[in-house]
Amino acid sequence: MLSFVITALVIALLAAILGFTGIAKGIAAIAKFVFYIFLVVFLITLIIGLVSGF
Repeated sequence: MLSFVITALVIALLAAILGFTGIAKGIAAIAKFVFYIFLVVFLITLIIGLVSGF
């Protein structure tokens, strides 16, 4: 999931450099959304790991 965020970020940066601002905004928004999902899943997994004694 995190690799998708990095790939989308690179595509957004390339689109912004080339002047495709609409595409860059859309892809950056998707990347931000997926990153937040990744962050929530990571925190939940971390808490479950700490509670279970791992």
